[in-house]
Amino acid sequence: MSSKPITALLGQLGLTQVRYVSPVRRRAARGLVGRVYAQVEREFGVLAPSVALHSPAPEVLTASWLMLREVLLVTSNVDRTAKEAVAATVSLGNACPWCVAIHSTTFSGLSGSAAQSITDPRLQAIAAWARDCGTQEGALRHEPTCSAEEAPELIGTVALLHYFNRMVNVFLTEVPLPPGAPRMALGPVMQVLGRKIRPTEGRSCQPGTSLELLPTAPLSRDLSWAASNPVVADAFARIRGAVDMAAARAVPPAVRDAVMTELENWHGERRGPSRAWAEDAISALPAAGQAAGRLALLTALASYQVDRSVIGEYRSGGASDAQLIELTSWASLAAARRACAWIPVSLGDRAATDKTA
Repeated sequence: MSSKPITALLGQLGLTQVRYVSPVRRRAARGLVGRVYAQVEREFGVLAPSVALHSPAPEVLTASWLMLREVLLVTSNVDRTAKEAVAATVSLGNACPWCVAIHSTTFSGLSGSAAQSITDPRLQAIAAWARDCGTQEGALRHEPTCSAEEAPELIGTVALLHYFNRMVNVFLTEVPLPPGAPRMALGPVMQVLGRKIRPTEGRSCQPGTSLELLPTAPLSRDLSWAASNPVVADAFARIRGAVDMAAARAVPPAVRDAVMTELENWHGERRGPSRAWAEDAISALPAAGQAAGRLALLTALASYQVDRSVIGEYRSGGASDAQLIELTSWASLAAARRACAWIPVSLGDRAATDKTA
């Protein structure tokens, strides 16, 4: 079978992994969704379900693609292998088995070693940095492992995975297999997927070519770590703008306030194992907003705790697929922005952060 039919087949199988919403099928994709799907297939190698799950909300779909493309696929100052080491490490810390499988396989294919036993000293240092940056305390304690020139791409990769880990935990199956497929099929499937999504000589990504898909927006203060890379900064500004506009439609202001209050007091620690903390946080919300508040808080701070009952209670109020994606996307990005805001870009930044912490 040639490459194009394999790409189409993998894309179709990937969509069967999406739960709670109905993603747009490839043949039905038109307008903005069709443009994004075409770019994903061409530049990522396959229509990734982690991107396609966003398709009920076209602008949010586009924002997710900009993040993936301009941060992970474009390699201006940091190579893809280093980024995949970060991706696998962050995914492990966020308890996202789907993303761990994808990024560990990609890393192994690029580096020739397992993500769990990295031997290259530089990649070891980068993975250790990514692990420690999972908490504010760890980030301040760890010596920055990259230059200011490299920081936007590496910190951007951390942001990317904090975002996608949450969306994937909510909307995808635990492993990259169609429902009902035997676990023994995971190895062969990952081998095929790994070959498709690894960068090749004939498939390179030029910086910034996806930016025109979303309107311009100002760079918010918490994204200042991206400022030294104009393309990454522009991408994240547009992403934030698109997701915030979606949130204005789908997330009640009181819910946004409740989530932001919890995030301000979050320093990377695990929440749970119960959901009592979330129930306490939404207790002051109007009854009509509590289901949305619960879903948003769990997505932001304990996405692995979101289950059918949480989704069902939110959907019982008449929320559409688009609103479900818009709410969870906003919560995921808010958490990713919070997590990256505490990462020092340089030793000088660390000293400044120490004085204000």
